[in-house]
Amino acid sequence: MNDIDDTRAPLLEHLIELRRRLLWSVAALGLAFIVCFYFARPIFSFLVQPLVAAGQGKIIYTQVFEAFFVQIKVALFAAMMVAFPVIASQLWQFVAPGLYRQEKKALLPFLIATPVLFIAGASLAYFFAVPVALRFLLSFQGDLGGIEQEALPAVGNYLSFIMQFIMAFGIAFLTPVLLMLLERAGIVTRQQLVGARRYMIVVAFVIAAVFTPPDVVSQLMLAVPLVLLYEMTLVTIWITEKRRARQGAIPEK
Repeated sequence: MNDIDDTRAPLLEHLIELRRRLLWSVAALGLAFIVCFYFARPIFSFLVQPLVAAGQGKIIYTQVFEAFFVQIKVALFAAMMVAFPVIASQLWQFVAPGLYRQEKKALLPFLIATPVLFIAGASLAYFFAVPVALRFLLSFQGDLGGIEQEALPAVGNYLSFIMQFIMAFGIAFLTPVLLMLLERAGIVTRQQLVGARRYMIVVAFVIAAVFTPPDVVSQLMLAVPLVLLYEMTLVTIWITEKRRARQGAIPEK
């Protein structure tokens, strides 16, 4: 009974700390949502610029409440981006006390690299992938045997379209972080990753087929960066292995 009583207090303290970190995260997300909802129209105006650049001059909504719910989705989407640093810092503050100093040094770079890589992937989607995909998809407009074929995208459909692109590219760019964490934890080795290269190529095209619109152009724009990121991860792991080997060969004073 004494052992149970001794372990109950630390567990309760961890639960209280977890609740405090969750409350701070929810508060940050809620505050960011309120601010982003106020600026929802400018944010959506920014998101719709690739459609304007592709030559589309009109966007419609087919249900009375659709435009309002689109603003809520835009605000929530933007709030998650804005509040991510706070949520990540709260997660780090909860996990860090239970880590050794070397584990902190190993994990902190991955935590910093996560938002950087996500923003890089989202930027690639917004500035390159989405415009190219829109130009391709909107090129089917025109005369169709005496009938004018015109695209009239709805605000809800377009928001889902661009959010799907941004999230797919952003998450895909986190592949190096995941693979390097798995290698650092000893779950996989570089040799195993090299041997799985052919399977990774197939997986990359499957992921692209699932998370992008059903056209070859969009799928290639996600699958090719995934394959390149996989190869870059193999090179990075090789460099870190050499560095660890050199550090291990240096005798301690």
